[in-house]
Amino acid sequence: MPDSLIPQLMTRLQGRVITPVDRDYQIARLVYNNLVDKRPAATVRVSGVDDVVGAVRIAQEFGVDLAIRGGGHSASGFGTCDGGIVIDFADYDRVRVNPVTARARAEGGARWAGFNHATHAFGMATTGGLDGAEGIAGPTLSGGIGYLARKYGLSCDNLLSAEVVIADGTVHTASAIENEDLFWALRGGGGNFGVVTSFEYRLHPVDMVHAGVIFYSIDDSRTVAEFYREHLASAPKEFSAFLGFHLCPAASYLPSERHGEPMCVVAGIWIGDPAEGEARWQPYLDVAPVVGAMVQRMP
Repeated sequence: MPDSLIPQLMTRLQGRVITPVDRDYQIARLVYNNLVDKRPAATVRVSGVDDVVGAVRIAQEFGVDLAIRGGGHSASGFGTCDGGIVIDFADYDRVRVNPVTARARAEGGARWAGFNHATHAFGMATTGGLDGAEGIAGPTLSGGIGYLARKYGLSCDNLLSAEVVIADGTVHTASAIENEDLFWALRGGGGNFGVVTSFEYRLHPVDMVHAGVIFYSIDDSRTVAEFYREHLASAPKEFSAFLGFHLCPAASYLPSERHGEPMCVVAGIWIGDPAEGEARWQPYLDVAPVVGAMVQRMP
């Protein structure tokens, strides 16, 4: 690492620069996947677009690796690096909603839980991740499969524009009418084409939903999966669900003696007529013995 790298970061940037000598460095360098164990020279908690521009230019000047962390959930560990600079959006996460135009502008560090909270205040939503703790950036730039996808498309389908700092440190707006090639690349290309500092999304009239999370014994997986495949093929687009396999969590609606046991799970939402919510979920409660379930109305 060049000796003057850290002083340059601290002098030229407004956001906090966390280095190996700081007490919270060990926490700051961690990502969601604990199998990824890297040690950046510095983590920059950016306070705005100017900090992103500065960090990109300094990385270029010194020839060091640069990683971008939105929510930190990247399973492959792209949100960190060894010996380089991490641009961390943890402190840059505001969401602004325009209910008149049905649009929302979210900063690069926003997470789906915060985004959903902001848009729900206006009875609106867009397709987001399956986990509220996820950052909005990674899923959107990689496609973005969420509970509203059957009705409203992927997260990237609902992206209207993005503010991007590209490799030379210049700032651009990418949309269907401006820098169209960059906009095309962002919607599915991951974080390979620049640092997206903010996202503008199209919103849809989604307020309360009838959500379901249903756990089955692993022995009933085939029965559940075959029903799921057939049912979802003909279900209205207002019904969306995902089937998966998970260790039974320590949730209050699941028997404690089954916690940690591999199980088959179906999770999803109904966004149609509220009066139909329970009936829409009943077939999944009847298809096989249920270990535990949470089916209810919620934001």
